[in-house]
Amino acid sequence: MSRKVTEKIKTICMLSTHGYFDPVPQLGRTDTGGQVVYVLQLAKAFTKLGITVDIYTRWFDFTKKQIDLVVDCPDVRVIRIPAGPEEFIPKEEIYDVLPELAKNMITFINEKNFDYDLFHGHYVDAGIVTIDVAKAFDKPAFFTTHSIGAWKREKMGGDPDEMEEKYKFKHRILEELRIFKTVTALTVTTELQKEKIKQLYEFASNNIVVISPGVNIHTFQPLQSGEEKTNTGLSEHYIFCLSRIDANKGHNLLLKAFDIVRKEIPDINLVIGGGSPKPQQTELEVFATMRKIIDERRMRDKVHLVGYIPDEKLVASYQNAMLFALPSIFEPFGMTALEAMACNVPVIASKYGGIRNVIQSGKNGLLVDPKNSEEFARTMITILKDKKMAARLGQEGRKTIHKHFSWEVIAEKHIAFYKKFMDM
Repeated sequence: MSRKVTEKIKTICMLSTHGYFDPVPQLGRTDTGGQVVYVLQLAKAFTKLGITVDIYTRWFDFTKKQIDLVVDCPDVRVIRIPAGPEEFIPKEEIYDVLPELAKNMITFINEKNFDYDLFHGHYVDAGIVTIDVAKAFDKPAFFTTHSIGAWKREKMGGDPDEMEEKYKFKHRILEELRIFKTVTALTVTTELQKEKIKQLYEFASNNIVVISPGVNIHTFQPLQSGEEKTNTGLSEHYIFCLSRIDANKGHNLLLKAFDIVRKEIPDINLVIGGGSPKPQQTELEVFATMRKIIDERRMRDKVHLVGYIPDEKLVASYQNAMLFALPSIFEPFGMTALEAMACNVPVIASKYGGIRNVIQSGKNGLLVDPKNSEEFARTMITILKDKKMAARLGQEGRKTIHKHFSWEVIAEKHIAFYKKFMDM
């Protein structure tokens, strides 16, 4: 992209207000997953275009500094703003402190005399704050949904009253619609999300643009020729699944399908990664459900719940896998599937998620109905037995990522997006 495109955008303020947001993300902790990676990587990619970025989040742990530099990218800072009690608040409960967060953020920016060309909020809570802060400085407000409340409610099922009590869907949906109608423009990660906003919110506008998440192709890559595998301590032959531990991630469906797979391919294992150091009740319930299925089907020797996977083992964990499975019943996108593809690993993903806009089934990966245990299992068995097919899908998957999903490509798409709606 030419300098002409970016010459009027010098500083960007991004907001990601829930979870644990740190320069080195604590992935797997409550409310701390793909979105944190997305925001950090996009910010870093912006700096390659000569732009500085500040990422604002909520300050609740005062052992951390208020302003943290991202060590490998000093043009990106994480800035923490106090609001509410000095304790973690789950994203479903955070709404009450958002007005204070916006007020304190405005005060902080004025005191520091910071000047931003635009404000960009990520997820509904940050979108609420973004509207107020951008208005205070008379600057454009942009928004990325990441997840859509009405769609999540539709896919989650369960007892409506229990789901409402737990997820506060009604309030979230009202706020999302207000954000859609208020911001300068917004991005969604897939065409499917755009369709769902039209269908479930009766909102359609020409300021909704599809921009997918990206992948750090410099980190996530296959083993080089002659390079030895890194010993991660995992099994020799395994199917890999990595995600936050949540009810919508479909781990129970994967376990049921794997029970069929392991009976036909005795030496295969299943490795499920992800989880918080201090899991909350929802996560504990999901783990309990998984362990119950594992015990009922006597799979303890074949299924390994490994929890959080540290950065130094993450890439190798992908590289060493026979295949990667994404069984979510609700998944706006599926960042881990893209990371696996970048590592040349064949991916089998749920047809219900946004990943279906990336994977052309049979060409660069395979899509399945994870609720159909037999179909899911047979697809995994096919990949495990057909080495040529597995290699072809892995290679095509990697080509797809390099061409369309590097963070450098995604950053350029964002700049074009901003420019289009800023009357430049």
